[in-house]
Order: sequence, then C-alpha cells, then structure tokens
Amino acid sequence: MTYLRTFAPWIVYAVIPSQHWQWSAAIALVIALAGIAQQIRAGQRWDALIIDIGSAAFFTALTVLAFTDPDTALHPYMPAISSGVLALIAGVSLLVRVPFTLPIAKQTTPQEFWDQPMFIRTAYILTSVWTASFAIGCIALTALAHSSSGLRTTVQVLAFVVPVLFTLRYVAHIQAKAKLLGQPAA
Repeated sequence: MTYLRTFAPWIVYAVIPSQHWQWSAAIALVIALAGIAQQIRAGQRWDALIIDIGSAAFFTALTVLAFTDPDTALHPYMPAISSGVLALIAGVSLLVRVPFTLPIAKQTTPQEFWDQPMFIRTAYILTSVWTASFAIGCIALTALAHSSSGLRTTVQVLAFVVPVLFTLRYVAHIQAKAKLLGQPAA
C-alpha cells in the first residue's frame, strides 16, 4: 500500500467536497509534508520522492491560491489541473530516468532484484501507464469542469483506480512470467 501513502494527499483533496477546497488543499499539503518527513526519516533518497515533492509544491501553491482568491475562475478546473500536474510529475520522473514507481517497488522488493532489466522495465511501463491515466483524466476533467461534482469525482477516482488495477495485474503477470522462465522477479 505504498501507493496509497504516496497519493494520500491527492486522494484527500479529491474526496473532500469542492465547496471546502481551501481546507482540502491545506490538509493535502500537511499530508504531503508529513509524508516527505516520514520518508526522509526512513532514509529515503530525495530522487525517490519526486511525487511527494511535486505534491508538496502543488498543494503549497493551491493552498495559497485557495485562501487568497477563493472565488478564482480556476476553481472549477482544479480537478483537471491536479491530474495534469500528476501527469507532468510522473512524466518528468520518466525523463530524468527515475520512474516514480521504481523507488516504490524497491520498498517491498529485495535489493538483489533492483538491477534486473525486467524489474527496471516494469517500473518504466507502470509509470507510463500512470502518466497516461493522469493525462487522460486531465483532459476528461477539463471537459467536465462545469458538470456535476459526482461525475468529476468518478473520473478523478478512475484516474487512480485504473492504474492501480493495471499495476496489480501487470506485476502479477511479470512475476509469473519470471517464474516460468526461471528468472528472478520482484
């Protein structure tokens, strides 16, 4: 459930009703900062915290905006912007060659597997799926910015659930494939 910890600020922000967006942004910021502090105390390297750091930066800016201009014209677009920011953060993790799923996987995988090509390739595939899901969510949420909040919430949830399900199934597939081939897998 490391993914749950990583995305906890975004989940909290998504599920608190939009009329309380100032407080949901502030709570998400506190959760993001607490997550970073916890990970650093646990010895996590900075390059493994790209989602966490990006989350803290986004929720800092959002909290400032939400409290200084609570009636901003951007408010209906914040779900889309948040998905777009996640797509950007995940995409940057691919560009800097540290797919955000790699350090998450390392937390539950023995170190002898970390340099295996299949392990690294799996992280790139998973991060690409997460990036695509967030990008698609951004586009859909932009189109739905002025529709019912229930529909927007459903799209936001799907932008997380789809890659979670893919991650679970793909990792199981890779582990079964490695076992069949007699290779180590994470």
